[in-house]
Amino acid sequence: MDICNVKKDFPIFENRNIAYLDSGATTQKPIQVIDAIKEFYENNNANPHRGAYSLSIDATEAYENVRAKISKFINSRYKEEIIFSKNISESINLIAYSYGLNNLKKGDEIVISIMEHHSNLVPWQNVAKATGAILKYMYINDDYVLTDEEIESKITDKTKIVSITHVSNVLGTINDVEKIAKYAHKKGAICIVDGAQSIPHMKIDVQKLDCDFFGFSGHKMLAPLGIGVLYGKKEILNNMKPFLMGGDMIEYVYEQDTTFAPLPNKFEAGTQNVEGVVGLGAAIDYIENIGYENINKIENEVLSYAKNELKKLDFLDIYMTSDEKKHSSTISFNIKGIHPHDVASVLDMEGVCVRSGNHCAQPLLRSFGIDSTCRASFYFYNTKQDVDKLVMGLKKAYKIFEKYMVKKEK
Repeated sequence: MDICNVKKDFPIFENRNIAYLDSGATTQKPIQVIDAIKEFYENNNANPHRGAYSLSIDATEAYENVRAKISKFINSRYKEEIIFSKNISESINLIAYSYGLNNLKKGDEIVISIMEHHSNLVPWQNVAKATGAILKYMYINDDYVLTDEEIESKITDKTKIVSITHVSNVLGTINDVEKIAKYAHKKGAICIVDGAQSIPHMKIDVQKLDCDFFGFSGHKMLAPLGIGVLYGKKEILNNMKPFLMGGDMIEYVYEQDTTFAPLPNKFEAGTQNVEGVVGLGAAIDYIENIGYENINKIENEVLSYAKNELKKLDFLDIYMTSDEKKHSSTISFNIKGIHPHDVASVLDMEGVCVRSGNHCAQPLLRSFGIDSTCRASFYFYNTKQDVDKLVMGLKKAYKIFEKYMVKKEK
């Protein structure tokens, strides 16, 4: 694989002349993933686990092979610890409903950070209200990171659940989840890691992290939309009740009672997104073929260039830690005095795709005294030319709106 020109693997860049800087929302798909889905539908399309005929057996094999591949990819101890979901939102809801509602009581504490995506915040609000538990927040310092003092002051002997993002989808801050998991366990709590923004960019070893749960969305790492993964320690999953109920997650059904299938089927009710699973398997193959070392090399070079160029624009406010070792591939910013939606619209006219809004992290932005930002999120298919287009677009946006800001100041 030519890692110097991976862009050629992505058909959308042949069809659209764009600088795509919104991979934190969803990544583009390489032809290898598209072809794998096409291959499944043309040759293996059937409902897995349902039929005794060869086509269904082939579909089952394709589906279960990816489960084993993911287990190896994140180094889980057992392949049964891999549960397929729609996305990280569903994965966290599964934990909240199946574990949180059944294991927490009044006065117990749930600890999350202020930088959480709503997917790792709203479910815990619901659990706290339903059980009488207390939801606590770890806050970041002026350099946009969690300090050890903050972690250790908020996680106490009353804490039962710590749920933390590995990488902030707004700030790009990398949290030391291994250290957080270790401290949570010391206090008798379980630790849940939202890996949606980390696994596209770094190698994950769930045994090394020693988190109790780790979830991610396939569409943020080259796979199709609508497929996600939840890893959970086997001993915990075995003691949890199913979140959804229906076909294929049962053992026996009687008129008034039901027994459930063993892991992982217990948590996979109904017909699954099999083509999404197949696509996720192809995405993992693609990532491993390139290698995280090469991904990091490409990203770091482009990201470093982007940081340097954006810092030259004195009309920007940039929300990002100064600690290079604690920063991933996302840069949030605002042009002073201009609404992010207006900036994003001008950038769009220049062929630059960035996200504008609250990024499903309203409490975080509210803590900064703002309600939205522009966000450029990079992946290994981005280039310095993409950065140049971003900078040129920002200069144009500032020039367009500068006269209105001057009038307002007068």
